[in-house]
Parts: sequence; structure tokens; C-alpha cells
Amino acid sequence: MYTISKQFTFSASHQLLNLPGDHPCHRLHGHNYIVEIELRSATLNSTGFVRDYNDLDALKQYIDDTLDHRHLNEVFGHDDTTAENLAYFLFDWSKKQWPEVSAVRVSETPKTWAEYRP
Repeated sequence: MYTISKQFTFSASHQLLNLPGDHPCHRLHGHNYIVEIELRSATLNSTGFVRDYNDLDALKQYIDDTLDHRHLNEVFGHDDTTAENLAYFLFDWSKKQWPEVSAVRVSETPKTWAEYRP
């Protein structure tokens, strides 16, 4: 099995309003997010790729247009703007573009990662 991945970054704010009021993540705050998309295939295409990395620029454009420097609660219309839900959302969007997508990981801080992998 061949596996490739590519990282993207964006900055955004959010509030996890489902948490108790004294929880630090309940307050308005922001992150410099890292998104990593993973694609897998048992075979390579005619140019020797799982997928050309340039094809993934569409995800960068989507992130820039939809998420970067925005308030995620407003973007999604709800307060469940966790890294886990963001990983699922970006996986779902990406899987519709590229069938080889196998996982999406989202980092809010250098020490934390959430991953969606069906």
C-alpha cells in the first residue's frame, strides 16, 4: 500500500460553548491549525503517483476561502468546533474530491492531534 500526505495551515478562532463556563476552551480563543491529509492506494497512476500533490491545492484553496481567519462557530453554525469534528468535516469534503483519501488529522497545538479515519 502506498501512502502520501500533505500539510496545510490556517488560523481561526472558536469557542467550545458546550464546556463549563470556567473551562479555558469555553472562552473565545484561536489556534494556528495544521491539517494533514493522507491518501492511500494499492497501485500508482500512470505517472507513478498515488495522486499528484498539486491536485491537493484545491484543499488549500478551500481552507483559505472557508476557514482561514474566521470564527469557526460562525462558519459551521454550531458550537461543536472541536479538532475531532474539524477532522471529520475536512475528511468528508476531501473524500468527495479524491477517492484515495484515507484520513485527515488536525492539530490545534504542537502537542495535540485529532484524526478522522473511517
